Amino acid sequence: MEKLKAVFLDAHTLDPGDNDMSILNSIVDLTSYPRTDKSEIIERSHDADILIVNKCKIESETIEQIQGLKLIQVAATGFNNVDIQSAASKGIPVCNISGYSTSSVAQHVFAMLLAYFNESRRYSQEVSQGSWSSSNDFSYWHAPIKELAGKKLGILGYGDIGKAVSRIALAFGMQVLVSHTRKLEDMDGLYFVKQEEMFRACDIITLHAPLNEATKHIINRHNINLMQAHAVLVNTARGGLVNNADLKKALEAGRIEAALLDVLDQEPPDASHPLLNLDNCYITPHQAWASLESRQRLLSMLYDSISAFISGKTLNRVN
Repeated sequence: MEKLKAVFLDAHTLDPGDNDMSILNSIVDLTSYPRTDKSEIIERSHDADILIVNKCKIESETIEQIQGLKLIQVAATGFNNVDIQSAASKGIPVCNISGYSTSSVAQHVFAMLLAYFNESRRYSQEVSQGSWSSSNDFSYWHAPIKELAGKKLGILGYGDIGKAVSRIALAFGMQVLVSHTRKLEDMDGLYFVKQEEMFRACDIITLHAPLNEATKHIINRHNINLMQAHAVLVNTARGGLVNNADLKKALEAGRIEAALLDVLDQEPPDASHPLLNLDNCYITPHQAWASLESRQRLLSMLYDSISAFISGKTLNRVN
């Protein structure tokens, strides 16, 4: 039987050269592009049976013009880049992938926290530059080094990633306060509290909520003003959870101590983005999800989803 034709429009982040995608060739006739400009989408997709996208925007116009399209497979959890209503009106399922990046994102939360509290990179550089060799003491530091043990960690959003973060936090000896849409049973060291109490009580707030109307700009002037002056904000979820102007003002005024961000509302950001170049705002380039193991799991789950579709089933249909 002739294989279905699949086109992957933006495969670079999944496979920049270290993640062999040939497994997909065993089930489809795959054409893969590292990146695709908006002007190239229709030309590259016109004869596709299956369209695979990560962040490429698939709008109604595109869906209308690809006559033989049978499936839109999103190689990510978020699917707001696809017009799912338009696809549904044409009888085209849209499927996403979820659960592949839990360990990777949870690890990144603590990589950022430890890098901030321990300043390991700074001290390593200073040692290389001779600062320790010229020191009068066997040990030195510029500011108190803070332990995670005993700190209160607030988790906003308690899905798989929030749960993974809570497990690591408990292992560090932290106390975990969770703000969740429904009250669950407390356990040793972990407590479910109202959102306001979480903001008021915690030393660290980490965001793991989806972006929707209820959560957009949840980090705003009101909630920031509830936080303690030494509080640290971590966001590895969605940039839109944060009101940029309010956070910038708070950081510049020392209203909170620091923000550790892996996501922004615009990616990549303009050079003039308000949260860039602040001394107490540390930003990584949306890489929390992207460990090699996470991307390998994503590829395996892509294979499973497309295989299921070929056999007459759909996995994780979102429309």
